[in-house]
Amino acid sequence: MKIRQGDTVKVISGSYNGKEGRVLKVLNSRNRLIVEGINMLKRHMRPNQENPQGAIVEKEGSIHVSNVQLVSGGKATKVGYKILDDGKKVRISKKTGKKVD
Repeated sequence: MKIRQGDTVKVISGSYNGKEGRVLKVLNSRNRLIVEGINMLKRHMRPNQENPQGAIVEKEGSIHVSNVQLVSGGKATKVGYKILDDGKKVRISKKTGKKVD
């Protein structure tokens, strides 16, 4: 997958279109990401020691990787790979051609 944990991404489709956030977790097997502040879900928690009354907790849901683009240099860009002379494989911005990492 071309997007990694800790990257900043911009949502390009869906109800959160145009919003940006940091990738908290990558779910490789399902091609999905969990992005900070995007696709917020409400989870009803039953009463326990910490919350005797119970609670409604908001947390991030996953979003498909095809609905986001990496933000590099303040703009959303596609990601490509380039193999350097020493044999290392690095991510590059398709828009600028510069190294992303």
